[in-house]
Amino acid sequence: MTLEPDESRRDLIMVVDDDPDIARFVEVNLRLHGFDVVLAGDGEEALELVHQRRPDLAVVDVMMPRLSGLELTRRLRADPMTAVLPIIMLTAKSMTADKVAGLSTGADDYIVKPFDSAELVARISTTLRRNREFREVSPLTGLPGNARVSREIAERVRKGADYAVAYIDIDRFKSVNDVYGFVRGDEFITTLARCLHRAVLAVGDPPAFLGHIGGDDFVVVCTPEQLKPLMEQAIPEFERASDELYDPEDARRGYIEVKDRRGKIQRAALVTLSVGVAFSTGNRRFDDPRQIIAVANEMKAVAKSQPGSFIATDRRLTSPPR
Repeated sequence: MTLEPDESRRDLIMVVDDDPDIARFVEVNLRLHGFDVVLAGDGEEALELVHQRRPDLAVVDVMMPRLSGLELTRRLRADPMTAVLPIIMLTAKSMTADKVAGLSTGADDYIVKPFDSAELVARISTTLRRNREFREVSPLTGLPGNARVSREIAERVRKGADYAVAYIDIDRFKSVNDVYGFVRGDEFITTLARCLHRAVLAVGDPPAFLGHIGGDDFVVVCTPEQLKPLMEQAIPEFERASDELYDPEDARRGYIEVKDRRGKIQRAALVTLSVGVAFSTGNRRFDDPRQIIAVANEMKAVAKSQPGSFIATDRRLTSPPR
């Protein structure tokens, strides 16, 4: 599991402009507002810097020698390593066509020169916030991702309350993708998300937390008392709902036929759930989100060794080493 970024680190903004006076003006104002800044004199220099410094956002002038801002944006969007870098275009023109050209190449926002420094700072802050919110949410389920899961656990540690972490995934999920394809596989994932979400709401206050950390893996953070009723609702509901996602013949006979690498037909039972649980209570305290997630993941592996849907709980009493 990926931990959330260090929030003490200042955001690094790459300013790309061939006019040194404008670049310096932007740099000074951004530094005054708590940003770190790296400057590039044109698009070619920016392409070199972006891989060296890994900025959090780029402010790019449209009109530049060697490589224009529009072409720079196209190249950044075409590179998988920089495809999601937030970009704000600077233009000296206010024509609608220029704004459309910038946005159509992949820019997130634009601002017309001459501009007010407060507006630029506000646009940068808003774009960074939107980008972080997008990265922290699974595009498939709309649920919070890894960074948000870490923050939720850290907040419970800060409050000193007892809590439980359940790591959930779908057994034999690969067989579903192999036989039916990824589109049907996504239906199984979204079905599990809905079942878990309904169960999280049903346990009431204090609110339990549900995160989707990728693929068919989900995490629930709740009080120890909420865990049993939550799983007693979610697991059978998912088993019933997932049966209906199979082709009728496969659902009736209780298995699907999967070809192995040698072309031989193997039978794969219908999906179930494996749940690994770790508690932070009493003298078994976890102060680091990575520790309790690792233990819950370890318990999930134990659950997978058992038939059917199974919940494996960590029963150790001593705290993990720090």
